[in-house]
Amino acid sequence: MLLLAASALLGSPNVSAATPQENIAASAAPAPDYADPASWAAGPGGAGAASALPEGASPAARDPGVDVFYVHPTTFRSETQWSQDPRDVKANAWVDESVMARQASVFGACCRIWAPRYRAASYKALRDPAYRDAAYAFAYADVERAFDWFLANVSKGRPFIIAGHSQGAKHIADLLEQRIDGTPLQKRMVAAYIVGINLSEGEFGLRYKHVPICDKPAQTGCALQWNAIEAGADLAPVVAAFEKGFVEKYGDVPGRQPLCINPVTFDRSRPASLSSEAKGTVPGDPGAGALRPLRAGAVAVSCERGLAVSYLAPGLDLKPLPGGSLHYHDIGLFYADIRANAALRAAAWLKAHR
Repeated sequence: MLLLAASALLGSPNVSAATPQENIAASAAPAPDYADPASWAAGPGGAGAASALPEGASPAARDPGVDVFYVHPTTFRSETQWSQDPRDVKANAWVDESVMARQASVFGACCRIWAPRYRAASYKALRDPAYRDAAYAFAYADVERAFDWFLANVSKGRPFIIAGHSQGAKHIADLLEQRIDGTPLQKRMVAAYIVGINLSEGEFGLRYKHVPICDKPAQTGCALQWNAIEAGADLAPVVAAFEKGFVEKYGDVPGRQPLCINPVTFDRSRPASLSSEAKGTVPGDPGAGALRPLRAGAVAVSCERGLAVSYLAPGLDLKPLPGGSLHYHDIGLFYADIRANAALRAAAWLKAHR
């Protein structure tokens, strides 16, 4: 100890600061035990908050033949900790109120819902470029362990959907690449809903060698994504940031445009939809309390430059982020449409395979 202190005082080159990975690991909570029901927001103990059902939604499936593995987005707003403690009661309550009820529940019409608690990267980590990637990697390790437990103890050969939003979508995108694409698991995957990240069209063929983009509403074994933004917003800075990330990773090659599958039509040949086609939006910002009744016909959508440009009906009480981003509403805005589409894909997979 004295030698280390003296070396520090002398400015010894042999003493180096801990890496972000080491700092995150040293300060993190213990890894979740996925054999413990408490390590799941939805799973062994039932759907929990994901059993929420807004008035006007289709009923939950009674005996679904498909499972969904859902990963929640960044909800841990700490400015002092790098990652979320899955045992933190207050933090878990916010996960359940803000996203399990409003996002994971969308899959209740098709699937048994499984959603792990994990050591998600915090606001603090995501605002620090030196720590962001390390915090994501640390979180992903939990997600992958949860998926392995899910496969071994729950799925056991059953078909499944993988889904996530924002940070959760990043982890699902990585899971698709590292554990599913081109493996036997791909045959069991109904679809991958990767919502609210900068996934580009060209990554299919470059990153994903075998999993295609979902071109049609009932297609299975494919992946889809969208990013909602309010009509009238300036698309240029958002698209430029997304395309920059693609070019930095893959070079100046075709395919840099963000992937946008219209979350009302779910048909690449129909990138625009009228408000009359929208099946139902959850009004209001994410938060505590019961979901408000669905409003049908409340949003028209057009995929433009890779973004889901959304024309909102008055009275939805949705607060866009700066720049017009509807990131917090990527799922709630199209709640009934996603619910119906997931059920359609699940039924198509079961019909084709059984």
